[in-house]
Amino acid sequence: MTEFNELIGRNIELELSGGNLYRGILIDSGLDIIVLYVGRSGTFLYIPTFHIQQLKEVLILDEEVYDPPSEKPLETATQMISFRKILTNAKGRFVEVYVTGNKSIHGYLTSIMNDYFVFYSPVYKNLFISMNHVKWLTPYPEDATPYSLDKQHLPVHPTSIPLARSFEEQCKKIVNQMVVIDGGDKSEKIGLLQQVRSNKLILITAERETVYRNLAHVKTIHLP
Repeated sequence: MTEFNELIGRNIELELSGGNLYRGILIDSGLDIIVLYVGRSGTFLYIPTFHIQQLKEVLILDEEVYDPPSEKPLETATQMISFRKILTNAKGRFVEVYVTGNKSIHGYLTSIMNDYFVFYSPVYKNLFISMNHVKWLTPYPEDATPYSLDKQHLPVHPTSIPLARSFEEQCKKIVNQMVVIDGGDKSEKIGLLQQVRSNKLILITAERETVYRNLAHVKTIHLP
């Protein structure tokens, strides 16, 4: 039994890290993840419990009641769901992943490693995403494609870079290359990855400044 099982089928409100609030019906609860059905948008959010700041049952008006579909889009072969099982089932599906800020990433999971996964986006190409920072994941319908692109115009290119088991070791494989961290939301997150040591990235920016960044706070990284 998981700690939220008694709330399954009820309307809840939860707050995630960063202060974002979500409301919906709690559909499932697993070892380290819950499934929330947001009726207004008709989406299923798969939310790792690690980022839940608080959760409570809420009362809603009758006109806001939405009946969830009988089947979840990412079913598992076993009764108990987990974050890793959901990632495995989402592999190859068009999904939306939210890590931080005011934008999410759309694309396909291509590889799942120990503490990160490889994600192909039509915009960013291949990204390495730390599992520790995923706030939620939602799958699109099976016939959907990003930006309504035709499938023949949407080749998913697996990364040609050899994959390491851990996020830190993977970063070491792209030393001496230009990288973009967390989507490049700040100029200090774009530059030449000079070195990776002691759980830190050493980056040389366009202004030739040397920036030391704590790897534990790096959410995504990709080659431009």
